[in-house]
Amino acid sequence: MAITASMVKELRDSTGAGMMDAKKALTETNGDINAAVDWLRTKGLAKAAKKSDRTAAEGLVAVSVEGGRGVAVEVNSETDFVGKNADFQKMVAGIAAVAVKTADLDALKAADMGGKTVEQTVMDAVAVIGENMSVRRMFSIEGELVVSYVHNAAAPGMGKIGVLVAMTGGDEAFGKQVAMHIAAVNPASLSEEDLDPAVVEKEKQVQIDIAKESGKPDAVIEKMIVGRMQKYMSEVTLLNQSFVVNPDLTVGAAAKEAGVTITGFVRLEVGDGIEVVKEDFAAEVAKAAKG
Repeated sequence: MAITASMVKELRDSTGAGMMDAKKALTETNGDINAAVDWLRTKGLAKAAKKSDRTAAEGLVAVSVEGGRGVAVEVNSETDFVGKNADFQKMVAGIAAVAVKTADLDALKAADMGGKTVEQTVMDAVAVIGENMSVRRMFSIEGELVVSYVHNAAAPGMGKIGVLVAMTGGDEAFGKQVAMHIAAVNPASLSEEDLDPAVVEKEKQVQIDIAKESGKPDAVIEKMIVGRMQKYMSEVTLLNQSFVVNPDLTVGAAAKEAGVTITGFVRLEVGDGIEVVKEDFAAEVAKAAKG
């Protein structure tokens, strides 16, 4: 029986197995989906797949810089305990080393890592360690000089927050100070020009609505909005923020003094944006007992 791409996709969606494993399972079972699931289970691959619906919001961010290119990769696990596991850390370091040579997340997952794809390597680790894991995000940046920094490091080059700063001019020391600032303050963008116009417009409308509550004339409100939007920009854009190293200067002013042009940055934090639903097992048991 011919094994089609749709059959492989169906099996992957139901088990979470890798593409090549799903195809092999279907080949071995002559296209029988149910038998293919059992085949994957006997090989220990479906065991990992069963965990794929569990929330993985912990883990590590690893950074790697090679020449004028840097990458930050987030590899998630279910618990913080796994992030301290030496085998997990070794795997994450290996993934970061591969990532610096790949274009994007899809390419990274399909890239070779010791004879297996990165995606399959992670799936194998799920079966061994017993937690759901995933390579969730990858960001890259290029520049004349790229400096990396890891906050709350669990091991060299990896921790809870990874930062990359691209600069023209300057040195590693200044770049590290800027990276530490970014880790602490979490700017939304490099400058006003880089902010999403929709975000700016939304903030402006909020400030307009607040100002109107004052009952002041429109001419006064317009001046109020200008001032408030300037304050907003000084809070969310890197170059306009007060530099944590020297609050008397903005980051942009400090860069100018150092003969540096900051051309971009990446900040990646473990679990950012993942909604973790905490289950109340005691309540569930009590409800079941009453029912």
